[in-house]
Amino acid sequence: MASLSKAGAALAALREDLAGEVFAPGDAGYDDTRAVFNGMIDKRPAVIARCADAADVVRAVRFGRDLDLPIAVRGGGHSVAGKALGDGALVVDLRRMHRVTVDPAGEAVRVEGGATMSLLDRATQPYGLATTGGRMSSTGVGGFVLGGGTGWLDRAFGLAVDNLIAVELVTADAEQVHANADENPELFWALHGGGGNFGVATALTLELHELPEFAVALLLYLPEAGRDAVRTFRDVLGTGPDELGGAVLYLTGPPAEFVPEHLVGRLVCAALLTYAGGEADLRKLAEPLLALPHESELVGAMPYVGLQCMLDVPPGLRNHWSAEYLAGLPDELVDVYCARAAGMPVPTASQHLVFPQGGAIAAGPHEYPVPYRDAPWAVHPFAVWEDPADDERALAWVRDVRAGVRAWSTGDVYLNFIGDEGAERVRAGLGAGNLLRLEKVKRAYDPDNVFRFNHNIRPV
Repeated sequence: MASLSKAGAALAALREDLAGEVFAPGDAGYDDTRAVFNGMIDKRPAVIARCADAADVVRAVRFGRDLDLPIAVRGGGHSVAGKALGDGALVVDLRRMHRVTVDPAGEAVRVEGGATMSLLDRATQPYGLATTGGRMSSTGVGGFVLGGGTGWLDRAFGLAVDNLIAVELVTADAEQVHANADENPELFWALHGGGGNFGVATALTLELHELPEFAVALLLYLPEAGRDAVRTFRDVLGTGPDELGGAVLYLTGPPAEFVPEHLVGRLVCAALLTYAGGEADLRKLAEPLLALPHESELVGAMPYVGLQCMLDVPPGLRNHWSAEYLAGLPDELVDVYCARAAGMPVPTASQHLVFPQGGAIAAGPHEYPVPYRDAPWAVHPFAVWEDPADDERALAWVRDVRAGVRAWSTGDVYLNFIGDEGAERVRAGLGAGNLLRLEKVKRAYDPDNVFRFNHNIRPV
């Protein structure tokens, strides 16, 4: 750490040089700026540099290196473990850098590092184009894609990282580099699942796909009907086309128009089918689920951006999530999954999901460090609550779900779904066979492990 006099002079210079804003402890706006999606996170960075452009990112990284500060990178701030922050660190805050530029003729889109999924989807929708995005509209595109990227369109279009064409990056040496299949190809490979370990992604270019129609079927069941709903959903997806996706989830019935009054505030089971196509075809695919006794149904065409915000959770609540990727979804596992719903904190914004993979995910490129690609199903306990008194109850439920389904787990995991679960889980999320290669890329681009507030890959 630099001396106080040197640090003070450097901070003053950064405030002067940055086109964006600089926040330090004691500054007006510092506490608001350091708040992230997960209300359990209370980290105090030494400096937050809210950058206006890539040149600002270079200035900020150079400042951090001059003062020997570790560097965290904030895009959407959605990481459940608060990895967008670090105590005593420099935070490179990209939220002002949110421009989305669509190339409809080339079916590609350039997305700046601070853009959210909502901005991406709303920019591409007028052209009838889309790419795989997250399941919440407020998720940051950069961290989502570089971590792998699973969402409602992944069975049709592949994982988000399968659609990555190029990355613009500021390295730990404050150098601007480009990575694609031809330029810095080893770095480009590592960015397909290696996350923010290698630098600050100031922009990403993604492949787009035609999506002229999109339809959704959402059915609500009483929780005691959950086993039949999950088994039927499993069978529908097992024979359905790649354009069909969705999830079964237990949740607290929200006060929404399509939710009957007697279900509001109570545990309900929902089957959500998403379809990259028209309503008529989706209705045929959904017939087995519609034939089950259910409390409510919503079937019809819907803009993809409408679905993307349907299950949004507001920021600032307390969060704890995890996941297990599964070798299959036999009846015995369905029984365990449904039984674990009884322990979910209700009424809260928590969700207990099981969702399919397969399709374009399984057919995608296997050379990238995304080892969960071949698992046909995943369970995702997503605990979200408000009262700190519920902390132990919520954390225990997530642990209980994982323990209950572990006998069917492949052992692989999507790192964006988990918090700090230890080095072995990071290895599981990257693939043990990929780790040495990733560590060598880390050594080449960040030998001092400056970017360590992530699911960390250590340089070797």
